[in-house]
Amino acid sequence: MADNKKALDEEMMDYEPIIVTFTDTEGNEHLYAEEMRIPMNDNEYALLVGLNENGDEDFDEEENVTIAKIVKDENGEEEYTCDFPEEEFDAVVEEYNRICDELEAE
Repeated sequence: MADNKKALDEEMMDYEPIIVTFTDTEGNEHLYAEEMRIPMNDNEYALLVGLNENGDEDFDEEENVTIAKIVKDENGEEEYTCDFPEEEFDAVVEEYNRICDELEAE
């Protein structure tokens, strides 16, 4: 168990966050940091946390969290999309909660 924790700690030290940019319907760009990936049903999803790039005092990190599906474009590059069915979103949230419960139990 200690070896696993040490390997995880070393991996976290080398981790560089992935920053994702989404453009809203009004053309405003919003930055998110990928917190974790959630594998499910041969797909991969990312838990994204909004970044307060403008130093807004009213910015609430907990209100700026979303889940994106990671898909490959025609060149094999990863793209993030929030355009997938609500039932799929709900299933990913359940899987995320299960993962968190498992981690807390350790």
